[in-house]
Amino acid sequence: MILAAAACSGGDPAEGAPSPQGVDSGRREVAVFAGGCFWSMESNFEHLPGVVSAVSGFAGGQLARPSYDQVVRGGTGHLEAVQVTFDPARISYRTLTDRFWRMIDPTDAQGQFCDRGASYGTAVFATSAQRPAAEASRAAAIRIIGADRFITPVRAAARFWPAGAEHQDFARRNPVRYAGYTRFCGRAARLHQVWG
Repeated sequence: MILAAAACSGGDPAEGAPSPQGVDSGRREVAVFAGGCFWSMESNFEHLPGVVSAVSGFAGGQLARPSYDQVVRGGTGHLEAVQVTFDPARISYRTLTDRFWRMIDPTDAQGQFCDRGASYGTAVFATSAQRPAAEASRAAAIRIIGADRFITPVRAAARFWPAGAEHQDFARRNPVRYAGYTRFCGRAARLHQVWG
C-alpha cells in the first residue's frame, strides 16, 4: 500500500495575534511525515482542524520524480509520505507531530501494518527550524513506548514528490475499498496494542 514520510518546512511568521479557533489566518506551513500507507496518513491528517491539505507522495530518496511502481519495487530510497499544509495559528507543528506518532507503530522496522518493505518505513522529515519540536515530540513518544523498541527517526527535510492522481484523496474517493483495506490490515487493533 503506501507509506507516509515526514518532511516539514517552516512557514512565514505571522504578524499579530493568533486567529480565533476555526478562523483561517491565511498563514501556511508544511510538514512531511512517512507513516506507511500514504492513503491512511493523508486521510488521518485531513480530518484535523487547521490542516488545509494533505498530499500523498514520496520523500527521502535519490530519484527525481519517482513513480509509485519505482518506489514500491525498491532501490530509490524513498518512503511513501504525506505532505501536510496547515495553518499554524490553528494547529502547531508540534501538535501534528504528536498526532503522527499515534497514527503509526514506531516499533516496526519492516513497514506498517500489512504494508511491508522499505518504502513503508516511518520518519519525520524536519527542517532545521522544526527539528527541536520534532525531537521533543519524539522524546515524549519514546517515554511511552520505550527507547529500546522505538525505531522511527527524525530526518532532515527532503524533497517531496507528489504521487499520481489515482493516489490522492483515495479514502474519500474509494470509501468501501479503503474501509476493507484498513480492516484487513488490522491497523486499529495494532495501534491499540502499541498505544493503549
